[in-house]
Amino acid sequence: MSALAAPRWRVTLADNTVDEQEIAAVTEVLRSRWLSAGAQTAAFEREFADRLGADDAVAVSSGTAALHLAMLALDLGPGDEVIMPALTFVASAAVVALAGATPVLADVRAPDDLTVDPVDVARLVTPRTRAVVAMHYAGYPADLAALRTVSDGHGAVLVEDAAHAPVVEHDGRMLGTHGDIGCFSFFATKNVTTGEGGMVLARDQAVRERIRLARSHHLTTSTWDRLSSGDASYDVAGIGLNYRPTEVSAALGRVQLGRLGRDRQRRRELVATYREVLAAAPELVLPFAGRTGDSALHLMPVVLPDGTDRGAVREGLAAAGVQTSVHYPPVHHLSAYRGSAGASRSALTVTDAVAPRLLSLPLHSRMSDDDAVLAARALLRCLRPDRTTPSSTGRSTS
Repeated sequence: MSALAAPRWRVTLADNTVDEQEIAAVTEVLRSRWLSAGAQTAAFEREFADRLGADDAVAVSSGTAALHLAMLALDLGPGDEVIMPALTFVASAAVVALAGATPVLADVRAPDDLTVDPVDVARLVTPRTRAVVAMHYAGYPADLAALRTVSDGHGAVLVEDAAHAPVVEHDGRMLGTHGDIGCFSFFATKNVTTGEGGMVLARDQAVRERIRLARSHHLTTSTWDRLSSGDASYDVAGIGLNYRPTEVSAALGRVQLGRLGRDRQRRRELVATYREVLAAAPELVLPFAGRTGDSALHLMPVVLPDGTDRGAVREGLAAAGVQTSVHYPPVHHLSAYRGSAGASRSALTVTDAVAPRLLSLPLHSRMSDDDAVLAARALLRCLRPDRTTPSSTGRSTS
């Protein structure tokens, strides 16, 4: 059996903070016997919006649903284009294609800054550009000021893909509120998790209400409202989908939101430990290590030295009990998107250079400092198999 398929890990890639508080909250929902979007969902929306300083928020069934509803709200169609980083999860491109438009892929800034390059975005803008997607890779803010200048200058909508970055302050405002629309994910591995789930913010109330209607078949009243009021009538004012969240997910989200501060502090400590140990390998690039602002610290990415056999490194780490992943295979490397607009219009030089060297190390708040040291030392041994590995105290260990 391949080491990558090993069923047991000493340090898992990701975990969540679910404990007795979440179990109690979910039990309360189950006892209420109302499971679809209702009072818990409305409370989660209010609390999330309050944390971000937004007027309101719309809870949905996934981060992909959030992005899809954002694109549908733009009335995209054939010939329209949406610029986004090539280094992102495929959902960003998929929702644009599903809306009938073309995803245009932009390069990232540098190996040590894996957010989208505003200069490349500006170069890719055409009269067909309807939106620009700013993805906050690993929880670190993209250059929103520069991207806002580009989007405003061409009448395009700025959409923040903040799936990695809930409740992160940047330049006096929270991520997700800088753009015209902000999209969040609460997938099982995210900082705030509901198993599956998402949230959408929109500056324009009309856009936000359109998204709220579209998440539930564009019904003018929800099932909860109809049963609460006793009025069973409704109209359908547009074409919609079923992207409703559940009361279970909302209850989970409310508890998770309350514990986010403790989770983030633990992540800060772990990232600091990683950086201290991995400083012994200056040939290794640690993205965002020079950043001083706030971050969600969602991922611990590293860029391996040029020419490194990433597969062999992953095998070595797995043999040491350390689970790893890759975030992400670039969109234009995927079969369905080869030849996408932007793959030909943009050289994607940086993305292509870092893609085979990207590696995500374990990072979650259930880790101990020793877990981070173990993972970091294991990586150092894989990179330098014939050398001793320095300990965190400066002594060498084999």
